[in-house]
Amino acid sequence: MVMIRQDRVRTTVLFGLAALALGACGPSKMPEFTVFSPKEQRSRDQSGTFTGQDGITIFGTGNSGAAAQAAANSGGGGGGIGVNAYLWRGALETIDFMPLASADPFGGLIITDWYQPTGAPDERLKLHVLVLDRNLRADGVKVSLFRQSRDAKGDWIEAPVDPKTVTELEDKILTKARELRIAGLQTAG
Repeated sequence: MVMIRQDRVRTTVLFGLAALALGACGPSKMPEFTVFSPKEQRSRDQSGTFTGQDGITIFGTGNSGAAAQAAANSGGGGGGIGVNAYLWRGALETIDFMPLASADPFGGLIITDWYQPTGAPDERLKLHVLVLDRNLRADGVKVSLFRQSRDAKGDWIEAPVDPKTVTELEDKILTKARELRIAGLQTAG
């Protein structure tokens, strides 16, 4: 009887400590990040990558060898960015009129907040842009567009999206990325 009680006490204490430890892992306030305007970003970014010459480098120096030079020439995510730098910057500059909710350069995901065009007060749009590759390729970016409109009661309801609009957005991002690459090659050469 005494042994069973001691085991129950130990078990209860262990579960209590585990609950305290897990409780300490709860949600905490995320640090704010700075969003730079495209002009400020260009002045900070002189090397053709998102983070610039003094950026983060993971698993190496990032500036040595033929592989590093090839990655820099293709915009292939040097300086710590996980996706193609030209596609990333092209996407950010193309959708810079929309408020950003989240931007993850390592995973390549950009999420905007709802944007309400001035000429259409009963409509709002939201974008998810995913940069899929470390190379500048035509299929390296995927855009998801969400559209809502107000009903008669004033509630937001899902509205259909024209697939041509998504294709046009992807094309604009690719065009901007190519322009950035050409500009980078002209300054480097």
